[in-house]
Amino acid sequence: MFFKPQHVHFVGIGGIGMSAIAEVLLTLGYEVSGSDVKLSSITDRLSSLGAAIHLGHEAGNVTGARAVVVTSALDAANPEVMEARRLQIPVIPRGELLAELMRLKFGIAIGGSHGKTTTTSMVASILNAAEMDPTVVVGGRVAGMQGSNARVGKSAILVVESDESDGSFLKLAPIIAVVTNIDREHLDHYASLEEIQTAFADFLNKVPFYGAAIVCMEDENIQQIFPSIGRRTISYGRSAQVDLEICNIALSSAGSDFTVRRGGDELAKFHLNVPGVHNVLNATAAIGVGLELEVPLARIQSGLEAFSGVDRRFSIRGVEHGVTVVDDYGHHPTEIKATLEAARLSPYKRIHVLFQPHRFSRTKHLMDDFGTAFHQADDLYLLDIYAASEPAIDGVSAQALLERIRSYGHRSAHYVASMEEGIQTIARAANPGDLIITLGAGSVSQAAEKILIQLRGQG
Repeated sequence: MFFKPQHVHFVGIGGIGMSAIAEVLLTLGYEVSGSDVKLSSITDRLSSLGAAIHLGHEAGNVTGARAVVVTSALDAANPEVMEARRLQIPVIPRGELLAELMRLKFGIAIGGSHGKTTTTSMVASILNAAEMDPTVVVGGRVAGMQGSNARVGKSAILVVESDESDGSFLKLAPIIAVVTNIDREHLDHYASLEEIQTAFADFLNKVPFYGAAIVCMEDENIQQIFPSIGRRTISYGRSAQVDLEICNIALSSAGSDFTVRRGGDELAKFHLNVPGVHNVLNATAAIGVGLELEVPLARIQSGLEAFSGVDRRFSIRGVEHGVTVVDDYGHHPTEIKATLEAARLSPYKRIHVLFQPHRFSRTKHLMDDFGTAFHQADDLYLLDIYAASEPAIDGVSAQALLERIRSYGHRSAHYVASMEEGIQTIARAANPGDLIITLGAGSVSQAAEKILIQLRGQG
């Protein structure tokens, strides 16, 4: 039995990644405390499980801790980190702690620029259907996990969503690794797309000789690193050149039906209750994991059919006076396009989007990609950039992004100066039969419920 610290403290425990590990440790019997600058439903849940939650960062919060867990984004001058170092308490990056947990398990790590939260959750659903009782750490709240982002199982299997944003996923040593796609993302950490590709190749090569690297060959950036993968691979996509070939896709607003072939022969038909081609691809990655673990096909099918989605991934928040309001985490141009394409599968009259750009660095590096990302939206309302602790960058603003979007031909893109203005404006613009989508990784997540209230008041 490995040594369990009596007390682990998390600085920024309300974050989606930190809270998942904290919940796992709580369930394993650790004493857990944590601090954050604001309380939330996440910190409330952890408190109900026995964690000691502190509002604000103070040196005294680490008293008695045997280890202090931090994220790469945390300021080294944080008083809790400084106090931990003064007291010689080990300060452990989140990714390193996750790697230590995986060291004790049969690890399955899901990576990729987009789709990894959904794919991780689909794998968990399949393994639950197979009664394999995995431990799961995921970057979103999952309906099939009682709205949590973590669960602790009794088996040796650990399924985790890996985090490439700071390179910490290279600390993981999974038996099975999945990469859904590679995109120009986290360019505040990586110098170029080539550097991102190299990192993902290194991640896949962490797999032992008896493991498997599961990759989507529809993605050109994965195709380019494929020759450098020195491990057994399982490829998937809509091509006869892959191991798991997707065909006969039937899309609807309610979900998808598709067939998977292996070696030219039909393997099985599958049904999803979440829309979009991107989710068919995510599901096929999860199918690959299930097959590798020898899950019976009937259990894979039932696990995918039982999957009802992840919070803030095209989550329907309600309908008022015939207007449907959806909230989505999409904050990268690729994600935005996928979300809007999925929305177009439904017969909505018009699609109105309230978008909050996330991070100055992302907006700067992907300005042209954002310029073409919203063409499937009839009306776009653009909020100011959510800084996420980043300093402002000269020339990078919502107004600059608006001009770029208009320059690429969007005829109904507008700037809104505040969240309140955005909520009121988009609610007034919508008519029965329309769809409103709130998009972004920042505080715009709170807007959907307020839009529903506004619509209710207008009625």
